[in-house]
Amino acid sequence: MRHVTLTDIYQLPFARKYLKRAGLAHAITVARNAYYFANENSVNPDLATKAALLHDIGHYTWYRNGKWDYNLYKQNDIHAIKGAERAHKMLIRLGEDPVSAKEIAVAILFHTDSYFLGTVNRNALQEVVAMADEADEEPGGNHHYKVISEQEAVSALSDLDQLVEHSLSAQEEWQKSV
Repeated sequence: MRHVTLTDIYQLPFARKYLKRAGLAHAITVARNAYYFANENSVNPDLATKAALLHDIGHYTWYRNGKWDYNLYKQNDIHAIKGAERAHKMLIRLGEDPVSAKEIAVAILFHTDSYFLGTVNRNALQEVVAMADEADEEPGGNHHYKVISEQEAVSALSDLDQLVEHSLSAQEEWQKSV
């Protein structure tokens, strides 16, 4: 059973603020990618889509002389740390299962290795979110600037919620039959 849906998350003004700051179209595309990667890799699609939707909510815009500076961002980026914290707090307030909220937050934390000096050893959920993000990346961070209307965003999240519900129901039916 899902405690919180993607649509529930998007209803929060706090979530919309940070999703739009980091690129709403990118967040939704990554969530959709995560749904398919989760199903291919036997990962919970509910956790994967939530982590993917929220993966960049910790972004801070780095400017120099009034202009976006991608290199400054790459040097100083800790968006995954801030995003994991924001997502966890938001999910708990929405009533998400605490264990699930933690798994989602940690997947956000490890979706990138941009702030690590070494390498990241990811579990399956974390790997799905990282692959989903990488599948939508564009040079110079341009994937953060794709545009989607409010109506398209709401519709896409609703459709994705239905796909997740269907997958979870199918998994439950399969488990009952074994």
